[in-house]
Amino acid sequence: MEEINNIEVVPCTESDYLKPFRVHYNQNGTKKSWDFMRTHDSVSVLIFNTTSHCFILVKQFRPAVYMCEWEKTKTQPPQSADKTEEGASEAAATESQEGKSASERESSSQWPPASAGVTYELCAGLVDKPDLSLEEIARQEVLEECGYDVPASKLKRITSYRSGVGVTGARQTMFYAEVSDDNCVSAGGGEPREGELIEVVKVPLHEAMTFAYDERIPKTMGVIFSFIWFHNNMSPKYKISTNV
Repeated sequence: MEEINNIEVVPCTESDYLKPFRVHYNQNGTKKSWDFMRTHDSVSVLIFNTTSHCFILVKQFRPAVYMCEWEKTKTQPPQSADKTEEGASEAAATESQEGKSASERESSSQWPPASAGVTYELCAGLVDKPDLSLEEIARQEVLEECGYDVPASKLKRITSYRSGVGVTGARQTMFYAEVSDDNCVSAGGGEPREGELIEVVKVPLHEAMTFAYDERIPKTMGVIFSFIWFHNNMSPKYKISTNV
């Protein structure tokens, strides 16, 4: 998963997933404009294994996250004025860089490790099958990504919310699914034909809230919110601890 190379950044002129627009409008007499992306709505699923008392998450490389980390490395902090011994070599390096094109400078810059783009997430997928209900789409994602065969009727709807409201405003609907080891029919891992490369990760229940609030672990807001939801709604029912 973390063997990333031959990186090339190019303009995106067309996409099946993102469509950029600019809207002009008046608000309270003031003329305004806003750039946004049209995207698909999505579903996500908090999966709890009742056999092993653990949550089932997915771990995958996200190019958008990786490129955000790369952008940070492009802005170097100012050098201290007393580092005169390095002046000559730095000047030579600057002259060398100025002789290169922008693309050459970017290609020669230090890329961050692939782990900088890896995140922990809920099982999720796009709502791009109009003939299927949200529950049926969620069921398919659980099977493809995590390997558990769960009837759509067993999925509990938690809530829906808007994500990326400043850029996309797409709606995500979150479900809860209880599984057991008996429901596991494959190793999961996603659909290779769709470019997915997913690692299934188990988070023990007693470590869930520590995991959620550990900022060193890159994760989505969906993971944090769903763990809190479970603590408030399911832990009292089962009389089990999430270590809060």
